[in-house]
Amino acid sequence: MASNQMLGMLVLVVAILLPVRALAKEILVGDDSGWTINFDYQTWAAGKEFYVGDKLIFQYPIGVHNVLKVNGADFQTCTSPVEVMPLTTGMDVITLSAPGKKWYICDVGTHCEVGGQKLFITVLPELSASAPAPQALAPTNSANGIVSFRFQMLLAAVAVIALFI
Repeated sequence: MASNQMLGMLVLVVAILLPVRALAKEILVGDDSGWTINFDYQTWAAGKEFYVGDKLIFQYPIGVHNVLKVNGADFQTCTSPVEVMPLTTGMDVITLSAPGKKWYICDVGTHCEVGGQKLFITVLPELSASAPAPQALAPTNSANGIVSFRFQMLLAAVAVIALFI
């Protein structure tokens, strides 16, 4: 009985101390639309928070689009830097490894200039366990944060149940 209570307390402490952002998210750029033309990526990104460790997934038909990481000036003019090789797998994964502003474009035809196929985000530093929790999080369309929160709640429920066993 005492060992069950100790286990329950341990699980409860871990659930409480585990920050919601402890697990990196995999973020499908454009959600169900994927990486395509005639989609407003700035509106899509506006309600989301991107953190160091998160992974952007650019999904598109192979040979139809590509992804290039560019700087702010190249983003504004839809210019492809010669030294940057485009990603072309149709399921390109980019791990956000540093905080700051990030810009991505498609340089196929006029997809960037005319089709608006470009994305600008600001990557926030990774939250650590010692960092204070934010007062309120902006609403997000990503289900990953909900899953993390539900996992925390499940751990807390298991801990409470274990206390009564």
